[in-house]
Amino acid sequence: MLPVALVLPQLLLTFFFFLWPAGQAVWASFTRQDPFGIRTQFVGFENFTDLFEDPLYVESMGRTVVFSGSVTVVAMLVALCLALFADREIRGRNIYRTLLIWPYAVAPAISAVLWILLLHPQIGAFSHVLRMLGIGWDYKINSTQAMLVVVLASAWKQVSYNFIFFLAGLQSIPRSVIEAARMDGARGWRRLRTITLPLLAPTTFFLLIVNFVYSAFDTFGTIQALTQGGPGKATETLMVKVYRDGVVNLNLGSSSAQSVVLMVAIIALTVVQSRFLNRKNAE
Repeated sequence: MLPVALVLPQLLLTFFFFLWPAGQAVWASFTRQDPFGIRTQFVGFENFTDLFEDPLYVESMGRTVVFSGSVTVVAMLVALCLALFADREIRGRNIYRTLLIWPYAVAPAISAVLWILLLHPQIGAFSHVLRMLGIGWDYKINSTQAMLVVVLASAWKQVSYNFIFFLAGLQSIPRSVIEAARMDGARGWRRLRTITLPLLAPTTFFLLIVNFVYSAFDTFGTIQALTQGGPGKATETLMVKVYRDGVVNLNLGSSSAQSVVLMVAIIALTVVQSRFLNRKNAE
């Protein structure tokens, strides 16, 4: 009974804070409430049918794919460059590594506040510089600028996470392989393309899935604090739409159906990632 007693607290937390809410969301996705929340009617798959027939939801899906892809590419490229520099024999590299990891500990809403102080049209430090250069900057009313801001803020938050894994992957590459490539004349970009990147492929695929899931489902706090999904619906991703429909508009059936769709998407991505990593480990 000792193992059961030790695991029981975590099982209870998982049940009450994950499994029970997920079950409630699944049940609510098959029901529809009246405007006063007094009566509940079972409607089967009607919420899901209405969902995929809604052009606003389809647009939100496309917007989420573009946003997630942009955040993933920016965060991974910046992290890879930083990891390549930090992997060298440079003075104080342990200090650099520690400082590069810190942003991951910042809460999403707090990171959004930092970017507001930098890019806000009225009080932002960089916005004054942009206006001096003759660039009209106001992400509150410009949809392209708003998307750029939320992508930068979300990617900045994830760079540290990617940096840790890329650096660990680089350090796991045998030095004998690097030295042999150097002796064969493979230097710079050629060595990176033919030796380093292929050996980093499992780490890269793992981070690709993790970053896509993060940008699609864990950036609500950043977007809500920066733009609230605006201007208009320019930065309304799927998570922001779930919040608007469920909390603001009190359409619990539709919001729950959206949550179930997101849950299925997360499960599918996790299964793909798990099978790929298991196959790589077997090889």
